[in-house]
Amino acid sequence: MAAQPFLEISGLHKDFGGLTATNEVSFSMGRDEIIGLIGPNGAGKTTLVRLISGILHPDRGKIRFKGKNITGKKTWDIVNMGIACTFQNMRPFRRLPIIANVMVSCLSPRAMKRGEWVKKVEAKAMDALEFAGISDMALEKASTLSQGDLKRLEVARAVATEPELLLLDEPFGGLSPAETDLMAKSIARLHKGGRFGRLHSEGPAMIIIEHKLAQLMKIVDRIIVLDFGTIIADGTPEKIVANPEVIEAYLGEGGV
Repeated sequence: MAAQPFLEISGLHKDFGGLTATNEVSFSMGRDEIIGLIGPNGAGKTTLVRLISGILHPDRGKIRFKGKNITGKKTWDIVNMGIACTFQNMRPFRRLPIIANVMVSCLSPRAMKRGEWVKKVEAKAMDALEFAGISDMALEKASTLSQGDLKRLEVARAVATEPELLLLDEPFGGLSPAETDLMAKSIARLHKGGRFGRLHSEGPAMIIIEHKLAQLMKIVDRIIVLDFGTIIADGTPEKIVANPEVIEAYLGEGGV
């Protein structure tokens, strides 16, 4: 008997007026995978992530997580089932210190239940900030952070919920080359169960939207390419960069 997919997307379709954002998207992933999600601007990548996380509801199709149908469920219910998401447009509590922003995530029912390894919420929040590389700014207000540091705060808030599936929307956006390299290494380490994921034998599975393809290719097992809301390719990084349809739609003649 074949193993049940960790995440299974079947015929996911979403229209906005006369515009099709996702067109009958179907794929599945295993518990141990990191998937890169790429495509031109407007290809439907962020819409797909928002459908999985419950922020948007599909017009048709199904989303199953660990065998359970989560289609149409509320975002907070999906978070407590083990799916966390970061976003391009960050909305922190700007008047609060960044550690307080992460403490909010630590107080979710899922995080509280799975966080017996710390005695204080502050300690768990600080661990998440250390993972993201901004623990030295814990007491600074979120309003003072640069775009890159806000991106790292967004990642810290997501990992603080103890997800089994982490959806990252452009985690390298706004980061310098050195910061990008550090974030990529941190993401890979988290997936392997290290650092913040030390509670578990394995870290979260991940779906990562990213335009910095050279860095993305180093950490993913597989890449799914969207164009006009439709999957046009699905394979290893090596196969994707050599795919003529992908080159025409997105990468350009120069490749990555």
